[in-house]
Amino acid sequence: MYVARLNDGYIVKRMPQTGNQHAPDCPSFELSPGLSGLAQLLGTAIVENPATGNTTLRLDFPLSKSPARSAHQPASSAPGSVSTPMDRLSLRGLLHYLWDQAELTHWRPSFDGKRSWVTVRRHLLRAAEQKLAGGYPLSARLYVPEVFALDQLEPINARRRASWTPARQQPSRAQNLMLIIAEVKGIVPGRRGYKAVLKHVPDVAFALDDPLYRRVGKRFGQELDLWSASEDIHMVMAATFGLTAAGVPEIVNLCLMPVTRHWLPVETVFEHQLVHRLVREGRGFQKTLRYDLARSERIPCVALTDRGEPVLLNADGETIAPT
Repeated sequence: MYVARLNDGYIVKRMPQTGNQHAPDCPSFELSPGLSGLAQLLGTAIVENPATGNTTLRLDFPLSKSPARSAHQPASSAPGSVSTPMDRLSLRGLLHYLWDQAELTHWRPSFDGKRSWVTVRRHLLRAAEQKLAGGYPLSARLYVPEVFALDQLEPINARRRASWTPARQQPSRAQNLMLIIAEVKGIVPGRRGYKAVLKHVPDVAFALDDPLYRRVGKRFGQELDLWSASEDIHMVMAATFGLTAAGVPEIVNLCLMPVTRHWLPVETVFEHQLVHRLVREGRGFQKTLRYDLARSERIPCVALTDRGEPVLLNADGETIAPT
């Protein structure tokens, strides 16, 4: 551990890449990066600086949009493809990293009934602190919706307008983009193109153009199938967006991540069944994430952390020998 400066104070932080050296019951314990897709990104796409406490993130998608061209990410640069450089984070890689940093991949029996969107939002915003992307604080570009409350509509909208200010379109100038992480209620046809309807943002739909909508259906077909198969699955979206001249939020890039009702990410029905069983049995565990690894790359599904040394399980619940 080490002491780092945070704003006008100090905090105790874990030394980079030492989480697996802590005891499994220590709050600072983390799985070895080699058990997920994180290992290939540390030191290149993700660079921690103990001297400042900051972490620099190198992204393979833009956080600005030229007025002369679209900033849509081409389908060929989907996570895990041969053209994805492992020295940069895709949008999915960034979402997985923030989810991990927020410890939303961790589960203990005491969490049951306490992990609401309020908790998810607070931990995501905290995870974005001291993270730099493109030389700027990631927290200044990240928007995670507040829980909607009708009696708080005006204050919520005022805070939202203020946070979206950097993404307003300006004539003949590059447009800054915001990053949003939110739960999707639906992606449906609009009067023009398509729109993403997000939970806790009921009064504003996010526009998608036809090419992006088609790419989403192709790239995230497995995620959408899992979402439609179970009412117990929520869909989390990470997206970059800007505001049009009319003030409409328009999505530039997006990725989707299915999660359980406890906000634990899952990729398949089998993972969902395993995670559900472990929660029901009162087990403590950590869920591994793929980051930018291809689907063909095999990684453990979960690591049990409540009975001494971590025990790795695959999606069928079978024990995996550590490598």
